[in-house]
Amino acid sequence: MPHIVVEYSDSLTDAFDRPGFGAALHPVVAKTVDTAVAGCKTRFRRMEEAHLADGAEDLAMIHIEVSILSGRDAGTKRELSAAVVEVARAHVAPVPGLTVQTTVDVRDLDRDCYEKHEVVHPA
Repeated sequence: MPHIVVEYSDSLTDAFDRPGFGAALHPVVAKTVDTAVAGCKTRFRRMEEAHLADGAEDLAMIHIEVSILSGRDAGTKRELSAAVVEVARAHVAPVPGLTVQTTVDVRDLDRDCYEKHEVVHPA
């Protein structure tokens, strides 16, 4: 925890610095919600097919879903959403003629139901 899922348009594959985004994002998320970077997990899903707005070819999207343990107030969630958008914007190079919409949704993981198991295997 936190779990982060990033969906992005296929047309952004070369423009979106995903490793850089993940590396920059995890410390921001950890600081904002007071957790450890070691618990952050980001998964990327390239969308080969999507219909955006009127279907125009000059549109692309990045949607970031951040799931955190419940209990954070709305202000913290708004701060996190804004910070995630800024980190994303910094890791997407301009693509001439392309409009990119970046959205963030912060969701709660139910503390009473969330479970984590970790095993460290010696080297």
